[in-house]
Amino acid sequence: MFSLDNRVQEYAWGSRTAIAALLGQPPSDRPQAELWMGAHPAASSCIELDGRKERLIDAIAGRAEAFLGEPVRARFGAQLPFLLKVLAADQPLSLQAHPDEAQARRGFDAENAAGIPLDAPGRTYRDPHHKPELLCALTPFDALCGFRPAEALREVLELVAGGPGDALVPRGAAPIDAAAIAELVRGLLALDPAARRELVASVVEACRTRARGGGWLARPCGWALRLHELYPGDIGVVIALLLNDVHLEPGEALYLPPRRLHAYVRGVGIEIMASSDNVLRGGLTPKHVDVDELLRVLDFAPWRVDPVTPHRVGEEFVYDTPAPEFRLSRVELEPGSAWRSSERRGPEIVLCTRGEATVVDARGTARDLRQGGSIFVPFASGSYSIEGGGQFFRATVGG
Repeated sequence: MFSLDNRVQEYAWGSRTAIAALLGQPPSDRPQAELWMGAHPAASSCIELDGRKERLIDAIAGRAEAFLGEPVRARFGAQLPFLLKVLAADQPLSLQAHPDEAQARRGFDAENAAGIPLDAPGRTYRDPHHKPELLCALTPFDALCGFRPAEALREVLELVAGGPGDALVPRGAAPIDAAAIAELVRGLLALDPAARRELVASVVEACRTRARGGGWLARPCGWALRLHELYPGDIGVVIALLLNDVHLEPGEALYLPPRRLHAYVRGVGIEIMASSDNVLRGGLTPKHVDVDELLRVLDFAPWRVDPVTPHRVGEEFVYDTPAPEFRLSRVELEPGSAWRSSERRGPEIVLCTRGEATVVDARGTARDLRQGGSIFVPFASGSYSIEGGGQFFRATVGG
């Protein structure tokens, strides 16, 4: 087993206190958005191996069978298939979506053939992988994700009707299905800058009225007003109203398959995903927005979002998803107790978010684990125990 030395990613929407507090550090003078745990080439964790510091991605490449196990290596190659993060959002993230496997491979190959450097600001595909993801809330957490069911969209579109966007709104009994939503979003993104500003101003004014009037639309209208403060005139303010607004309490989770438009709005959570950094943005950002590619990738079908409820196995709470690359669970231990892993799926990362413990593997190797710390458990280490007390997240490979 190996203690992990992890990278903090600084983005403008991050928190100056949340990740610092988890790590037992004073508030940062810069926004800390994500703590990455894994072997992604953009910010691989490091371990101490044979008396020297080595990137986990390199250690895995050289010892794939021992670190990953033959079944995982055969399925995913000589790479860790998941990436674990702590995400801390003080401000909303951009509207974004992630490609499916075929889209990611096609886009990555096309940009490579075009000679676009991997770190170019205009690059869309950073790797050839899809990016399903699961977020488990550590604090109350708010998100926008997937297009609302048709009946809710009809009421939302009343905020657009009658103003500069009136011609884009489906009429009468016309169905609000994937094709209608695609046409609407395409039309919004195609507006010239002046028309965008005029439409956003009209919708924001309508939102002010609805936010004061109560009812279910008051909450999404409130988010639209907040987004407009941050990104005045951005058409993403209008598009965000089309998305389900989801609130999670600590311990609840949200699964996002590829191709669903979404934006995390506020809160701190544990995020696990296929090991990819492919993001197609749709607004609410100063970064590159590839409209044509976004429209090709998005799933426009209306979607009713249900938070993921974990099932309990003793002290372990398991969050099931269809993603083959990852599985997340949460272990809750009273002080002085112990938990032992049973089913082994391959390599694991164990993260402590509260308390402290000693992790002991089948070979007798022991590692201390305190709040904010994490351990990589290679497949060859076998089963292990967590002895102590607190809250621990266990990231491993899916079914």
